[in-house]
Amino acid sequence: MHADSGSAEPLADDQVSLIVEVFRMLADPTRVQVLWALADGELSVTDLADRVGKPAPSVSQHLAKLRMARLVRTRRAGTTIFYSLENEHVRQLVVDAVFNAEHAGPGVPSHHRSDPAVPTLGRSAGGSRREPT
Repeated sequence: MHADSGSAEPLADDQVSLIVEVFRMLADPTRVQVLWALADGELSVTDLADRVGKPAPSVSQHLAKLRMARLVRTRRAGTTIFYSLENEHVRQLVVDAVFNAEHAGPGVPSHHRSDPAVPTLGRSAGGSRREPT
């Protein structure tokens, strides 16, 4: 499969099955929170549990599923296991999903606010910005 080829050729059935499995793994709020937390770098189960506000055993079970789906990987340091995203593609998938969700809300999404090419609320076409009242 060549995702950057621009062609609309049908995907092979086995490739579709793998893609569906990735989306199935993303269809859980705790797993999305875990992946989002890992977008900034590796964390232990304890740190992840604190970040997502869930018990460590629950987070550990979600991590096992994410690992089986090859979305996260592990690194052992002594008795502590650290988790990180499997690769940059997983990170980009999670970031893009979050950014896409931000477009569902009102106003300009936060990821566009620092982009001068994107008009924000209160900014005129000339580029001056009026503060909200």
